[in-house]
Amino acid sequence: MGASRFDVVVVGAGIVGLATARELLERQPRLRLAVLDKEAVVGAHQTTHSSGVVHRGVYYEPGSLKARLCVEGAERVLAYCDERGIPVRRCGKVVVATDGTEVARLDELHRRALANGVPGALLIGPERLRELEPHVAGIRALHSPETAVVDFALVAAALADDVRAAGGEILLAHEVVGLTSLQQTVARPGERARVVVGVVVGTTSAEVEADRVVVCGGVFADRLAALSGAPPEPAIVPFRGDYVVLRPERRHLVNGLVYPVPDPVFPFLGIHTTVRPDGEVWLGPNAVLALAREGYRRRDVSLRDVGDTLRSRGFRRLARRHWWIGAGEMARDLSLRLFVASARKLLPGLEAGDVLPGPSGIRAQALAPDGTLVDDFVFHEAEGVVHVRNAPSPGATSALAIARVIADRVSGAHAAGQLP
Repeated sequence: MGASRFDVVVVGAGIVGLATARELLERQPRLRLAVLDKEAVVGAHQTTHSSGVVHRGVYYEPGSLKARLCVEGAERVLAYCDERGIPVRRCGKVVVATDGTEVARLDELHRRALANGVPGALLIGPERLRELEPHVAGIRALHSPETAVVDFALVAAALADDVRAAGGEILLAHEVVGLTSLQQTVARPGERARVVVGVVVGTTSAEVEADRVVVCGGVFADRLAALSGAPPEPAIVPFRGDYVVLRPERRHLVNGLVYPVPDPVFPFLGIHTTVRPDGEVWLGPNAVLALAREGYRRRDVSLRDVGDTLRSRGFRRLARRHWWIGAGEMARDLSLRLFVASARKLLPGLEAGDVLPGPSGIRAQALAPDGTLVDDFVFHEAEGVVHVRNAPSPGATSALAIARVIADRVSGAHAAGQLP
């Protein structure tokens, strides 16, 4: 029996892959489409291991893909949640400067927020901050009142339902192990012969063929790109982030999302608070090098993954340049006392006994050969395959907007080799 044939195959049943499949099917209802994933459920990794924050575009360089797609994506995902009855906690967010050295960086965030059209973004003083967050210490803050929190696992499940309802197939337990270009000549009666380019997708369960393939591989984006002959860079380096959870009787310490002013060296947001849709309050995450790309526990180690990281020129340069920052993150990862001490900068009333161990997640971070962390979303096209090479936070927030960009590319709405 020959391989199954589809017009489009999407590799990866996380929120970005599912949103892309849904967008394509909405545009072309007769499209033969399949979503492949190696796991037995959709959204098994970054989608369901995220904080759930719907970011509004405070941090990102105006004009960047992140800025544009985050602002659009937030509006779209919140509207989608309202449409599908998915609970949304509109708790708002403050980014807090705790001393004078952070004020200039906070002012820059305000400039970006205004340039990006973040709804309601406003600089506030300590009096207004105390009204919003009585237990938070700070001399100035940026308030984003429309920032919200959702359970992205529910969003992914709803998107999967949409894909199936529109006639798409979701093929789970299909780990992709090969992406091979296929060219064949098609001659129809009364028409000139033409060359059709397709892709053979090898999986652990069955081989499938497609006219176009979209790869939304998350932490395996670089390996999947290499299968199709795409450039090996940017490489993916996994960072694990651990959270702690406030005990129920201490949840009154925060009312919403409380963030420090981020360090400009790294695209990580520092230890902050997240009020979950169910009322839980998380603190974190830290950001430590993961020893496995799907290593959610400290003891999870993959020799292949460690080897790939150590062989990366970019990682070695990053480590030489900023080793002390990594050492500090590792210390906080191993010591609850140090973790809580870092969080106490914003919440001076916090004690070690106020928290319990919480969940963890993996950030799929693209790393350039020169050792810089790739901050913007990155897409690449080669031989009939569109690759999402870098889509960390706010990737979930931006998923429906990213899907539009990818669908434009697949539909040929842009000239070859171009992406917005």
